Amino acid sequence: MNNPIISAPDAEFSRKMMSSFIQISALVVLVYFCLEIVAPFVSLVVWGLVLAVAIFPLHLKLTSAVGGNEKIAVTIMILIGLVIVVLPGWMMTKSSILSIMGFAADAKAGTLVIPPPNESVAGWPIVGQRIFEFWSAAATNLEETLLSLDPTPREMSEWLVRRIGSLAGGVLQFAVSVIIAGVATLYSKSGYKLSCAILTRISPNRGQHLTDVSIATIRSVTNGVLGVAVIQAILAGIGLMIMGVPHAGIIAAVVLITAIIQIPALLILGPVAFWVFSFAAPIPATIFAVYLLLVSLSDNVLKPILLGRGVDLPAVIVLIGAIGGMIQYGVIGLFLGAVILGVGYTIISRWIQTADDSAASAAESG
Repeated sequence: MNNPIISAPDAEFSRKMMSSFIQISALVVLVYFCLEIVAPFVSLVVWGLVLAVAIFPLHLKLTSAVGGNEKIAVTIMILIGLVIVVLPGWMMTKSSILSIMGFAADAKAGTLVIPPPNESVAGWPIVGQRIFEFWSAAATNLEETLLSLDPTPREMSEWLVRRIGSLAGGVLQFAVSVIIAGVATLYSKSGYKLSCAILTRISPNRGQHLTDVSIATIRSVTNGVLGVAVIQAILAGIGLMIMGVPHAGIIAAVVLITAIIQIPALLILGPVAFWVFSFAAPIPATIFAVYLLLVSLSDNVLKPILLGRGVDLPAVIVLIGAIGGMIQYGVIGLFLGAVILGVGYTIISRWIQTADDSAASAAESG
């Protein structure tokens, strides 16, 4: 008969295996609950770190200007950032609420009047006739026209209220991210060392290079995507205000958002240009339309110049990573996608180059 008593080495192996299993299981459970606890703050922290990387060169210049005091420089940057973020967001939210309330009050009181469209509206390409018919119906009997809509005015107003609430919440979250970004710049050196250590575990001897690629990619996307979007929004806003278009600030904000998520600004500014032709003189309206067309197409010139600048990666890799990341993860994916694809491209390129070098060396030795 076989001896049922397990040998001492086997018993020791089983004991160690069970002990390792329990330790790993406990670690997995601990990590899971840690991630669950910090999950509500992940987007804020990620945005804060992205902003910190993007504004770090400005932080260095400002620190030098205030005599090397980093805390004063960070405080100034946080205050400026909050003014830039909170003030326009508050003004846009307030303007949207007042516009909706005014429209609702006029509609309820029966004092809302829609002027009839100009005959030239019917001549607009593709959509002109439909717009002319709907506009004429609204000018003749607004209440009946609104009731015929699907979704109904009530559903549309509820949707608008939800979007405005989401906008206000987004402004508040971004303000918190600005504060996190300011604090993160104070720990930039230790954060840089930590990033190098983590990426060294992924690719030995190249941790610092990959960290530098990630930093350069974030700044490239900031310039090439956010920078271009801000430029387009500002130029559009200036033109809209000069032409006297109502709610120019809201339209410019929509242009900013659509440009960030890579939707052509022409989809927003084109209808505005057509609408101006319905009340403005032909020459000013034509000049305005050409101006908006140039603003809409300016990203085709600015993006190749700014995107990929300062980063040792092909611009197409950065662009594909930014767009793909945005599709998967929203606006923050602009940065995450570009960084992940950039790091992956660098590692794979280095691996292929090493293999080619090894093959060449073997061929020469043979």
